Amino acid sequence: MDRLALARLTADMADVPVSFHRAPGAAAISTPDLLHGLTWATALGAGAVGGVFFAFSTFVMKALEDLPPAQGLRAMQSINVAAPNPLFMTALFGTAVGCFVLAGVALRHPERPGSTLTLVAAACYLVVIGLTAAYHVPHNDALAAVDPRSAGAAAAWHDYAGPWTLLNHVRTVGSLAAAGLLTWAAKLD
Repeated sequence: MDRLALARLTADMADVPVSFHRAPGAAAISTPDLLHGLTWATALGAGAVGGVFFAFSTFVMKALEDLPPAQGLRAMQSINVAAPNPLFMTALFGTAVGCFVLAGVALRHPERPGSTLTLVAAACYLVVIGLTAAYHVPHNDALAAVDPRSAGAAAAWHDYAGPWTLLNHVRTVGSLAAAGLLTWAAKLD
């Protein structure tokens, strides 16, 4: 979907009452209700992703670094193979899509309660996605190519773990900040 189509979609979502086929006597679902639900769902996604990153920042990487280097490296390689599964990828990138849509609505309707909070939250989370794509994925891919039994494995693991963890702290803070700001924005709606 190109930017123009997405802009039209977000404008349409904010401007047009929405109702679906419903049982007689059931209430219509309005656009504000959908946006409110999307805000809560996106906050939940950001919190869940932030929780995963928090675990790595606070104890997973510490535990892996306490292992002999070949074992820590091999364990991280295994984690990196298991992590891109459909459930986690849906949470990670579904939250990004939610942030993008909510930011579009907030830009189109800055008068809505919580618009500024939503924009800041979206920016925080999109930094998380950018950092993941630009730093963590390439470094994970490079680590995958290291043979844990090789002479340079210990140095490769040391060079990987410290900076990876430091930048993971940024992802943790960005995700959890987005979750908190979106929750605050949803409560203002």
